[in-house]
Amino acid sequence: MNIRRELWFGLSFMALIVVGAAAMLLSADTITNGHLGLLMLSLVVVAIMLGFPTAFTLMGMGMLFTWLAYDRDWHRTLDLMVQSAYKTMANDVLIAVPLFVFMGYLVERANLIESLFKSLHLALARLPGALAVATLVTCTIFATATGIVGAVVTLMGLLALPAMLRAGYSVPLAAGAITAGGCLGILIPPSVLLIVYGATAGVSVVQLYAGAFFPGLMLASLYVVYVIIIAWFKPQWAPPLSQAERVVPLPPLSQRLADSPAAHAVVGLLKGRRNADVPFSHVLKQLGIVVMPGVLFLLAAGLSYQAVTTVEAQARYEIQEIGAAGAASGESSAGGLQEPPSNDSLKEPPPEGGLQEPPSEETAASSGPLAEPPGAAAEAAAPAAAVAEPPAAASSAPAEGATVRPAPTWWWVTFAVFGAMVTLFYLFLSFARLEIFKMLLASFFPLVLLILSVLGSIVLGLATPTEAAAMGALGGMLLAAAYRRLNLTVLKESVFLTAKTSAMVCWLFVGSAIFSAAFALLGGQALVEQWVLSMNLTKVQFLILSQVIIFLLGWPLEWTEIIVIFMPIFIPLLDNFGVDPLFFGLLVALNLQTAFLSPPVAMAAFYLKGVSPSHVTLNQIFLGMLPFMGIQVLAIVLLYIWPQIGLWLPQLLYK
Repeated sequence: MNIRRELWFGLSFMALIVVGAAAMLLSADTITNGHLGLLMLSLVVVAIMLGFPTAFTLMGMGMLFTWLAYDRDWHRTLDLMVQSAYKTMANDVLIAVPLFVFMGYLVERANLIESLFKSLHLALARLPGALAVATLVTCTIFATATGIVGAVVTLMGLLALPAMLRAGYSVPLAAGAITAGGCLGILIPPSVLLIVYGATAGVSVVQLYAGAFFPGLMLASLYVVYVIIIAWFKPQWAPPLSQAERVVPLPPLSQRLADSPAAHAVVGLLKGRRNADVPFSHVLKQLGIVVMPGVLFLLAAGLSYQAVTTVEAQARYEIQEIGAAGAASGESSAGGLQEPPSNDSLKEPPPEGGLQEPPSEETAASSGPLAEPPGAAAEAAAPAAAVAEPPAAASSAPAEGATVRPAPTWWWVTFAVFGAMVTLFYLFLSFARLEIFKMLLASFFPLVLLILSVLGSIVLGLATPTEAAAMGALGGMLLAAAYRRLNLTVLKESVFLTAKTSAMVCWLFVGSAIFSAAFALLGGQALVEQWVLSMNLTKVQFLILSQVIIFLLGWPLEWTEIIVIFMPIFIPLLDNFGVDPLFFGLLVALNLQTAFLSPPVAMAAFYLKGVSPSHVTLNQIFLGMLPFMGIQVLAIVLLYIWPQIGLWLPQLLYK
């Protein structure tokens, strides 16, 4: 009987788990509830690998072992199940999941990916491996906007893979670029993975989004650099585009303005004898597109310069801490509440006389003026301001005017770079490049604007993740409507797929809550913690051990199963080693990229195989994914060596 190697791997892995669980039980002197918890964990992994639904496997195993832990008491078991499910349903962070998923399905159906890929591969035509680089950039942007790995890999497999194969690209390189680029959507925010991790680990989703931004860009940049290096040293694997493939056809009116596509656009658009037969409205429209980058650069530079150089006026208050002045001078403060005299205690009124009439004028005149109450003389000697005005009015000094400070170095460097880019844009702006820029305006910039508006509102604190997700869903609808793709059929499909995906995520959370409660009840968490602490690991050794375990779990399991099953086991251990849960989450998010690329459950490979030509084999796809898995490991190492890659932005914004 011939069995495929993937099945051999899966069966061997399951056999290894079963043997390990049996050895653990047989070696124990006394089988405690903690051992039952580890047995439950092993059975869950085996059942998932056999194909049972993850959510219901977690719920079923959790209820069964909870029933055993409660001495076969069904009432307490059902109570725990209901409480765990309600705790999950009351988690308002999960509201963002269906909204982000809905945004992704709408953007996917706006069909921007074809024009985006075409414009990018023309814009990057002079780079080595231009098609593969354009594929990675397209996958990064589209995966970030949608967050749906299967959709991005499938669409790019239909669009980019045939183009790269026609251009003579190596099959492994083309397949690796598509699968690795499509998986970036689970790392770069807005990412459903980060929401699930944040809800599981109790970490702020806003800080996770801010922290994952630069590691995601770093990983995408490493992919691009790898492709360029391979295309440079192995041009037969990624041949450059021919001159015919770089030609950009000009519209008829633009052909009248230019002698050739390489003619300078700014010079050609100036009204003169050469373009007298071209409508002025067309020339004005083209000039408006040409000056747009310069105007935007000047606006951004001016507004940001004012923001970084202006110090807002602040009211200064002279309020002192209660008792501070008295402690410093050794004297009681003038005005305000004072301690009553210590030598006078409360006395009873004199028994004789009782209530008496107030003194008459003669009596008052003969006895002298009325004496002031004790302490009034001291108050009279105090400054008049302390007596006449209320505290807030008396102690507030007039606010100083706004001051100006020099612009920081990073501002000058940033806008020097952008200024050089704008200058080069105008120096080399031909009519062909103007057409490419117009294609980017119609495909690239709307997606980038949608992504940045959603992320910016979250990271800058203008909106919660749920509110930003709602605005992103509205933006996805407007984008689909702008490209005339929004109709009742598209809306029904998007709503149905959103409900399906959201139900899967929410059932996973319910199952995870029941499983985690059962695991903690059985004492499995305490047993794991005791075992890890007995190894006397350092912080570095613990991080290496945890990341290796997660890396190996990514081979048979998907990222959802790793997050909901194993993160509740790792998170309680972080305090013992002084590991920040935010930093640990960024390492896990980078590591889980491998879950989509590692065989035998490499879902990205199966998505691509389903739409690729018949001569593209699964082994070729797996071979192409291996270098990108190595790059992912390199990115994890870089993030550990320089943690500020992920922690700088959250610390800048929130600390």
